[in-house]
Amino acid sequence: MPDRAPQPVDRQLPTDEARDLISLVRDIAQREIAPKAAEEEDAGHFPRELFSLLSDSGLLGLPYDSEYGGGDQPYEVYLQVLEELSMARLTVGLGVSVHTLASYALAAYGTKEQRTEHLPAMLGGGLLGGYCLSEPASGSDAASLRTRAVRDGDDWVINGTKAWITHGGIADFYTVMARTGEEGPRGVTAFLVPGDAEGLSAAAPEKKMGMKGSPTAQIHLDGVRVSDDRRIGEEGQGFSIALSALDGGRLGIAACAIGLAQAALDEALRYAKERRQFGKPIADFQGLRFMLADMATQIEAGRALYLSAARLRDAGRPFSKQAAMAKLHCTDTAMRVTADAVQILGGYGYTADFPVERFMREAKVLQIVEGTNQIQRMVIARHLAGPEAR
Repeated sequence: MPDRAPQPVDRQLPTDEARDLISLVRDIAQREIAPKAAEEEDAGHFPRELFSLLSDSGLLGLPYDSEYGGGDQPYEVYLQVLEELSMARLTVGLGVSVHTLASYALAAYGTKEQRTEHLPAMLGGGLLGGYCLSEPASGSDAASLRTRAVRDGDDWVINGTKAWITHGGIADFYTVMARTGEEGPRGVTAFLVPGDAEGLSAAAPEKKMGMKGSPTAQIHLDGVRVSDDRRIGEEGQGFSIALSALDGGRLGIAACAIGLAQAALDEALRYAKERRQFGKPIADFQGLRFMLADMATQIEAGRALYLSAARLRDAGRPFSKQAAMAKLHCTDTAMRVTADAVQILGGYGYTADFPVERFMREAKVLQIVEGTNQIQRMVIARHLAGPEAR
């Protein structure tokens, strides 16, 4: 299959530094990521060596403080980096988003001593993170989590199982939400748990319809002991930390979704210009041209929506509603656009010889992770109409 570099997106970036950063990301994407994407996804290979390169290039800590090894970039720039990476391979873009999510609790709520000790390695030292909130019996209802941490002197002993953990079994650290007090959201506390902690193990990776190169696994914590200086924030503050992290994480998923949709549009457009039927390129047929126009419009709308939410975040303004809207719209867009790309390629679109069938399989999970799109609708409705009557 010939090399197919994505069409550059015309981006409105705030600084020359940001433009240079996007150029660097595009170079890495085209040179190091895209050429191996199909083969490695088919083989279920996670490109850990590539994440070391991203770390060395300063791309694993972009929205965080440079004092601790971050990139000092606004969220509107960081998200466009995610989009560029996801255009080349969703496993990579999503992996960077999850790592950023896993680093958030310590970066935003850790003490200065904790940040000084741990963040440089997390943001630029080659480490990879995982985020542990969901459990086998508490996904959308995350406040009912059962994993428990019990105080033992200056330590905490953690027991329980976390589910659907991206980078499960290969992460160097996990941000773990565990119950330390009463039932419900007020009894949850956040901990930074080393990936090699005694008593921590991973189940076999889930067998998924897409994103096969990104390991997703249950994490078992069997008497895992961590010192109190690895507790993040106050006791009982963990659930609010988790929700705050997810607001930013949902914007990351939105950006990844638009990157995937853009890759599907690029492939469909390339094919439509080359494929000839009835003596002319199929891109000349009005029905197909209208499909391409709708795909492009949906992508541009999604990009504008996630960037608008990011700018609210950068300005220190509330953005939870807009984050939920962006996650909802952008992931639904990715599903529609990738399905339309398969349709445009016809029979070829249904084969593994072209990437659009993989794009469609990958798009589905984006409507589920970090809060299903039904949960996003609930969040949006609560902002509009207030809490549901009980």
